[in-house]
Amino acid sequence: MPFMDNDLDNSVDSDELENIATFLLEGAKVIQTFVKTLPDQPGVYHMINQDGVVLYVGKAKNLKKRVVAYTLISKLPNRLQRMVSQTKSMEVITTHTETEALLLESNLIKKFQPRYNILLKDDKSFPYILLTSGHDFPRLMKHRGAQTIKGQYYGPFASPSAVDETLLTLYKIFQLRSCTDSYFKNRSRPCLQYHIKRCSAPCVNKISIEDYDQLVKQSQSFLQGKTDQVQQSLAEKMHQASEEMAFEEAAVYRDRIRQLTQIQSHQRINVQGKGIVDADIISLESLGGQHCVQIFLFRQGKNYGTESFFLVHGDDVSAEANISAFINQFYQERSPPPLVLMSHEPNELSLIETALREQHKVKTIWEVPKKGIKHELVDHALNNARESLTRRLSETASLTKVFNEITEVFKLSKRPMRIEAYDNSHLQGTHPYGVMVVATQQGFDKKSYRKFAMKGAETASRPDGGDDYAMMREVMQRRFSHIDEEQWSIPDLILLDGGLGQLNAAFEILKEMNLDHIPLAAIAKGPERNAGKERFFMRGQDEPFSLSENSPTLHFLQRLRDEAHRFAIGAHRGKRQKVLTKSILDDIGGIGKTRKKLLLQHFGSAQAVARAALQDLQLVSGINKLVAKKVYQYFHEQ
Repeated sequence: MPFMDNDLDNSVDSDELENIATFLLEGAKVIQTFVKTLPDQPGVYHMINQDGVVLYVGKAKNLKKRVVAYTLISKLPNRLQRMVSQTKSMEVITTHTETEALLLESNLIKKFQPRYNILLKDDKSFPYILLTSGHDFPRLMKHRGAQTIKGQYYGPFASPSAVDETLLTLYKIFQLRSCTDSYFKNRSRPCLQYHIKRCSAPCVNKISIEDYDQLVKQSQSFLQGKTDQVQQSLAEKMHQASEEMAFEEAAVYRDRIRQLTQIQSHQRINVQGKGIVDADIISLESLGGQHCVQIFLFRQGKNYGTESFFLVHGDDVSAEANISAFINQFYQERSPPPLVLMSHEPNELSLIETALREQHKVKTIWEVPKKGIKHELVDHALNNARESLTRRLSETASLTKVFNEITEVFKLSKRPMRIEAYDNSHLQGTHPYGVMVVATQQGFDKKSYRKFAMKGAETASRPDGGDDYAMMREVMQRRFSHIDEEQWSIPDLILLDGGLGQLNAAFEILKEMNLDHIPLAAIAKGPERNAGKERFFMRGQDEPFSLSENSPTLHFLQRLRDEAHRFAIGAHRGKRQKVLTKSILDDIGGIGKTRKKLLLQHFGSAQAVARAALQDLQLVSGINKLVAKKVYQYFHEQ
């Protein structure tokens, strides 16, 4: 077993442990498949779980080389193994440089707060840049923890390395001191930082208070994103020094301007100082009959991430109509920013502009840029849309091939459009749940998932462990009682997690409901319960059959079975946790959350409340005599 997740409690059985190992391998397969589509260039990647929650955000100088490391399970620490086991999909954003990826990573981690970026759980633990105050020569430093030191804090940053890189840039350009006050006070000659041109040595009066104050103000402007103002100020000082024949001083300003120019050329993903503060960038790409809209969201001059939307419609719809439909839907409940840049001008733009202005009471400039930084941003979004679409087409082609093979393997009359998989979960008969998960040719359809808390006499919590076959019968009966409802489409194939017994139990219900024409199959572990040795049972076949261990169809059916098992375990655990946290006080009429809290705070536990005398209950602040009597009678007069 590669790891034991801390989230698991002591009641985890061998089947669950085995399933965790399966999830780990499946997660590695998801990443391995994704790696094939990655480019050899910088960017940011997201690990995403089955609920669409971002588990991890990372940056890479080379996406392909970095992400492939997550497939080497044995070399990963336990934390990342847990992450891989929960990974069901990935997303990637390409950037121009690694520095750009670093800045974007910081913004996205702040936005998503992913679980497995462990150091970034709490703002108090985030590293900041601090410019101290209360001293003639303020100190520029890295800070972590409570913000008790007087000064200006900039951040938070994604990681200590991000702060270190930014500080190094600041020291090179503005040469502010990094030493402590005590070290500063006791210097008699410049330290190494002065000699390598990363400090102006105010400790030994190599710079005046006035000139140092100018450096402080410039660094503040830089950290606030006002890079253009800083550059202009330096240029003016350079020209002035040159006119005064102070060529060494002019050379210092020249070097600072060059460094700022280099930073600006590398950090195109953050557009502070470019006239773009709050803006959405919308680009549409079409390929192979599918259409993807990529939207970048800029707020306060920073990139707050990107999203991909795949449009469903006929191929005869124009790009202008597609982007028009997207804008109408996307901003239906969202207020558009002051600026929206687009790759295509939408149909009826003036009408859209008027409608959204009236709806949200905001004025927005809608623009299709042809050149400059705005065009670069639109083009960058377009490239990301193209890459997202390419990956989507690759995944769709693979699924189409798998669904074609499923048609042959299970001898179906047509290629399935909807496959439903079922599983049950309970712990010695307690808190039993049955679940249904759905797969289509576009992947898992999570909106169609359903869970069923067992209610029947044969399947409710029982000390003898319950009846798994009865559970399957109840699930089938309850699910197919919705057969006439639009949101419950008829499946083209039903897959059960189990063997011949589960298959027969489900078939009984389908036959009673005149639905025995729906293809029905069951997937069971092999004799040694090893993944890859699964056996498939079908009605009308005397013997089970197996698929090749390397078969993509087998891998897909394993994922579908495991997804049902995961969903069932989640439903069961959720109910079990709810019961464990339920207090005996919850069953007393008239005792709500507030009074329950008052009683527990006073007595320490529900058991102590149960043992308390009536007089003691009446002493609790907030509990009147009537309520105290009700609580006492509940425990003593039943």
